[in-house]
Amino acid sequence: MTEQNAPTTAAVQPTTVRGEQTRQLILDTAMRLFRERGYAQTTMRAIAQEAGVAVGNAYYYFDSKEHLIQGFYQSAQVEHRAAVAPLLSRETDFAARLRGTLHAGVDVLTPSHAFAATFFKTAAEPTSPLSPFSAESSEPRLAAIGLFREVLEGSTAKVDAELRTDLPELLWLAYMGVILYWVHDRSPEQAKTRRLIDGSVPLIDRLVGLSRLRVLRPVTREVLELIRSIRH
Repeated sequence: MTEQNAPTTAAVQPTTVRGEQTRQLILDTAMRLFRERGYAQTTMRAIAQEAGVAVGNAYYYFDSKEHLIQGFYQSAQVEHRAAVAPLLSRETDFAARLRGTLHAGVDVLTPSHAFAATFFKTAAEPTSPLSPFSAESSEPRLAAIGLFREVLEGSTAKVDAELRTDLPELLWLAYMGVILYWVHDRSPEQAKTRRLIDGSVPLIDRLVGLSRLRVLRPVTREVLELIRSIRH
C-alpha cells in the first residue's frame, strides 16, 4: 500500500470513536429501560428506538439482550476498578483493601438493584450465557479475579504460598456470594448486605492469616484440592 492510499490515523479514529459512542449509548439506554420497564419487558427494538438508532445498528453492536448484559458486566467491572483505585493506591492492610473493594462493587451495582433479580434468575441457569461462570462471561470474570489479585498482592498479608495462587479466585467467589445476597436484599439501601461485608471481612482476614500455621496446612491443602477438582 502506498503512502497516498494508506488510511491516516485522523481518518480512522473518528469512526472508532463514533462507534464506541454509539455502542455506549445503546448500552446506557438498555440499562435505563431495564430499570424502568424490567428486563423481560424490554425489547431490542424498544432499546433501538429510545437510543435513536436503527434496529439493525443495535444488533450490530449487541447480538441480543444477553449480549447487552455482558456489556453491562464489563462496564460494571471497569467502574468497580476505577472506584476502588484510590483506596488500593494508599492502603496496604488486607482487610481494609478487601472491605473497600466489596463495598465499591455494591456501590457500582446499586443503581441496577431494581431489575437485577430478573436477569439473575436467568444467570442462575447453568447453561445461560449470563452466568458469571459461563464462557461468554470469561472476560469480566477474569478482570474481576484480577482485581482481587491486586487486593491481595498490594497488601501486607502473610499468606500460605500455595493458597496465594488460588486466593484471588476464592475472594471473587466470596464476592459472588455477596452479590447473590444483595440481589435478594430488600432492607433499606441494602443495609444487610453492608453488614454482611463488614462482618465477613474480619473472618476472611483471620482465616487467611491462619493459613500459614503448620497445623492448618493439611486442611488448606485439602480445601484447595477439592476446589481444583471441581473447577475443571
